[in-house]
Formats: sequence, structure tokens, C-alpha cells
Amino acid sequence: MSDEYGDSNTRHSRVLVAGIGNMLMSDDGFGVEVIRHLTAEGAPPLPDGVEVVDIGIRGMHLAYQLLNGYTFLVLVDAIPPEGQPGKLHLLEHDLAAASAEPVGVPDAHGMTPDAVLSLLASLATASGLEPTAGLRRVLVIGCEPASTADGIGLSEPVAAAVPRAVQVVHNVVAELLGSTQPTGR
Repeated sequence: MSDEYGDSNTRHSRVLVAGIGNMLMSDDGFGVEVIRHLTAEGAPPLPDGVEVVDIGIRGMHLAYQLLNGYTFLVLVDAIPPEGQPGKLHLLEHDLAAASAEPVGVPDAHGMTPDAVLSLLASLATASGLEPTAGLRRVLVIGCEPASTADGIGLSEPVAAAVPRAVQVVHNVVAELLGSTQPTGR
């Protein structure tokens, strides 16, 4: 990542780490499970300025929460499979493309991160704020699912990816905030 994120402005940066997914649809609950591990008693703490939330399927809630002013957003979610269940991906979202997309009628239970960020631009404008004001980067820590069929519990390969994803969250947050030392384990 660029050195510009290690400058003195990161001292006042706020990071939102949001777990997305439906725990009733097998591996779709990956993001929520990662958040559960990040916030468990005895888990290594994240730095000051980092807020961790379980969004689940409440995309509308995420859009409104982002109006509170975050510098960075880290989404943790299941992503479309490419044939390697449990494989982690670190993706960067194009904020310029998100704010340019028109927003239709939002479906509160089916909002993708793209839809949330597009809605954020509309909400900000309606509130008299700049679209994505202050939000500099959006990263997605995604995991390929084995199954998103109805069912509670993660598949074995996705469950095995949860501790790795927790470490990736710590490393990404440390890098976003300009730290040279990763947090966590």
C-alpha cells in the first residue's frame, strides 16, 4: 500500500471493520463468524480508532453507519466462488465507480457492498454531506464458499479460513493506519 496512508493524517483515521453475511446460509455466514472471533473475550485488540461490527444482512444499517465518518472500510464477506473453498482474497473497491452508480429501490435484505456504497452516496447527498466524504478506501476480505445453501454452520474449508482471516484483518488495519507492526497474533 502507498506510503500516503502512513502519514500524520492516519492518527485521526477511523476504520470500520464490518462482517457481512447470513448465518442461516452455510458459508455465507463467513463474515459474521470472523467478526465473532475478532470480538471474542481474550481476542487480541485492534488499535484505537477501529470499530468492529456484525452487519449480517443489514446492508441499510451499514450505509447509515458509514455516514458517521470513517476513513477506511474493511468488509469481511463470502465472495463468488472460483473453485477453491476457503481461499481468501483481498480486494479493493473502486469508490469512484460506486458513487457514480444510480441507486434504485434498496432491498434491505439483499444489499451487496456495491449497493451499500451507492446508497451511501445518495444518503450523504440527501443529508447535505459529500458523497463518501472522508472515506478513502474500501477493502474486502473475501472467502470462497463451499456452499451457500440453507443451513447453519460453516463448511470445513471455510471454518479453517476464519483464523487466517482474523489475522488478515489485523494486518490490513495495521497497514491502513500506518503501523509497521501487525496487530494480533
